[in-house]
Amino acid sequence: MKKHSKHSKLTRRNNDIYAPNEIAILGTNCGNISALVTAVSKQLETYKLGYLDASHKKEQESLFVDSFVFHHKGTVASTVEKDLNKFNQVIDFSNYDFTFINGNHYKGAKQILILDPEKEASVLKRLEQLDQLQFVIKLNDEAKYFDFLEEKYPQIKNLKCYDFSDITGISNHINALILEKVAPVKGLVLAGGKSVRMGEDKGLLEFHGKAQRTVAIELLEKQNLETFLSVRSEQEVHEQAVITDVLYGLGPFGAICSAFQKDPNSAWLVVATDLPFLTDEVIQLLLKKRDPSKIATAIKGKSKQFMEPLVTIWEPKSYPMLLNYLSQGFSCPRKVLINSEVEIVEIDDAVIRNINTPEDFDAAKNEIDG
Repeated sequence: MKKHSKHSKLTRRNNDIYAPNEIAILGTNCGNISALVTAVSKQLETYKLGYLDASHKKEQESLFVDSFVFHHKGTVASTVEKDLNKFNQVIDFSNYDFTFINGNHYKGAKQILILDPEKEASVLKRLEQLDQLQFVIKLNDEAKYFDFLEEKYPQIKNLKCYDFSDITGISNHINALILEKVAPVKGLVLAGGKSVRMGEDKGLLEFHGKAQRTVAIELLEKQNLETFLSVRSEQEVHEQAVITDVLYGLGPFGAICSAFQKDPNSAWLVVATDLPFLTDEVIQLLLKKRDPSKIATAIKGKSKQFMEPLVTIWEPKSYPMLLNYLSQGFSCPRKVLINSEVEIVEIDDAVIRNINTPEDFDAAKNEIDG
């Protein structure tokens, strides 16, 4: 008998404890940890970085109002009444490429150990937390490996060891840890539209001697992307790799969210099926210009005001943002792009010309055949 489950089995994001990608720094005082995070962050400023720490105030009055103070340069200082919760915290940190954690207060999925001669007892107390130690930092010339460290972790001296002053070396190592978790890209060809203006399925129109949705799939597969066809549940399709919409009546927005529900650990290069002038070069350019630290990398026609959300690489960090917009009653993927940090790639307008009506089809077919 099949075991009963009250909850749908969903693919989960490969998060660490509190963030998608995190590292705890421990072994020295909080001031040294904070100084290291600040110095390293300045060298990794192209990324969106977070820092999880604990307040050192002995007493804290209850708040009667959460406050958010915005500065015109784009920073915000917030004070909120909120408990630390690993489920909610992952959402809070979902937009960050990397999160530093003060390991004196919270355990991190990965760790950096700073060897501080004055903190031997502190390290011994947290010895079990060093289960995914990435590298070691010597605070000063007197720093040494404590005997209990070598007893517990015999290979610890084989790990890379930096001087505390080697900010460049430490930053480069952390940069490598960030790059390790950059999501792979998969392809999504949107073929679930109802093609009302065309009067027939636009994905089955032939501009190049085969169905346009097949052409679009091949465009992505040429770049070695595992590619899926996005369809409505009532559509009859013969392709093997299909993602059926699970959010009904939301058009491309629902298709993108459905792809993330299937695989929230990949970025999705989304392409519409009504773009017969789209080329290999455009797809290659989009992949080359991809910036995983943004929520998306999007194509924009040079004379157009807005980006084209249906020739876009949507990063995993965009998924919770898309759902947030949906919860507010918005289902326009372009609105998400306009109001978010996006890498924009400009190209000639003609390459991303949509074909929506029989007249559009005739004109495009004549141009392609001519």
